[in-house]
Amino acid sequence: MPIIRPASSWSRSRYAGATLILCATVACAPAMRRTTSAPPSEAELEQLWSDPTDLTSRDLYYGPGGKGAGPVITGKLKIKSFDPSGNSVGYNVFDAEGREWKVKIGVEAMPEIVASRLLWAIGFHQPAMYLVPNLQLDGGRPEDSGTPARLRAEHGYKTEGDWSWHQNPYVGTRELKGLLVAQLILNNWDIKGTQNRIYLLNEKAAPPRRRYVVQDLGAALGRTAWPTGTRGSIDDFESQSLIRRVTNGRIEFDYHARHNELFKDITPADVIWVSRLFARLSDQQWQDAFRAAGYPESLSARFIAKLKAKVREGLALEHSAQASQ
Repeated sequence: MPIIRPASSWSRSRYAGATLILCATVACAPAMRRTTSAPPSEAELEQLWSDPTDLTSRDLYYGPGGKGAGPVITGKLKIKSFDPSGNSVGYNVFDAEGREWKVKIGVEAMPEIVASRLLWAIGFHQPAMYLVPNLQLDGGRPEDSGTPARLRAEHGYKTEGDWSWHQNPYVGTRELKGLLVAQLILNNWDIKGTQNRIYLLNEKAAPPRRRYVVQDLGAALGRTAWPTGTRGSIDDFESQSLIRRVTNGRIEFDYHARHNELFKDITPADVIWVSRLFARLSDQQWQDAFRAAGYPESLSARFIAKLKAKVREGLALEHSAQASQ
């Protein structure tokens, strides 16, 4: 956590709109293809997913940055830039040690911290991020100071650009499919490729230095819907399951947002793989992920119960597969 130091034409338009929605969701989606001539090597796969051999001991309260890497705050944070785009207000700021952080304010801040902690716990790369309960800015909009905010590290790496869910070196791998299933478990409905980044960490970082990261996970823990779902809504989150049905080995997920084509080739084995990873988390780790985001204990308990129920749905596919043999 942060280190705090004192101090008709109508009919034609309707038809065109429906066509655009169909195009966006199915017909005009890019083809799924691997962008390399050969399947990724073990070292290349680690750029997407590293086997979390220490999964059961990972600290989900402090997350991938650890206890001592949070923003150092001695007063008001100095603003570098303001970003009014997107669903949540954003700032780039410097802390007392001159390190740059990306601030997110609004309904997405808390669910993003939880989602990021959980993805990191099971081996997918995530940047360091922390909750600041009482943001104080040197300037900016007056209403943005005094609110909780997510601060994501913008130092220690540079961004090499975006990567696409549809076309990347990992298409067809268990690891990429597992990452997609994790989005379904979290009900992250905003999975457009512009949310994905390739990080190149500095030379002092542990390998792999190049990492494929899913950023901006704030559209999680709500209801999936087109064109927009909800974020951090427990009632909505509890209303959806992971799986609707399995027919001849093909899974129909309880997912109602864009890019359904990404999930059509996911097998029961892919779902079981990522569900087993989540199932290894202890009760304390689940609780710490929500505590890091500032959720009250009673609300955390409901979210955790639903997340575990979705994980059990995934694990149940193993028993269904055995029964059909």
